[in-house]
Amino acid sequence: MVEYEYRVLSFARDVSRSEVRRTLSDHAEYGHWELHRTRIYLGGTQRTWLRRKIIRVPRR
Repeated sequence: MVEYEYRVLSFARDVSRSEVRRTLSDHAEYGHWELHRTRIYLGGTQRTWLRRKIIRVPRR
């Protein structure tokens, strides 16, 4: 079974789309995160969930 760890990022409504895109690209490229879900709430706040696999090394 695959296990994931999650990170939640929140962006205010006044943050530009290019800034959000740059932030998500940095997390994907350097932290190996992938986009899981994005929600835009009433009032314009955007919340994004990122996930990445937890790799466990088996014991011998």
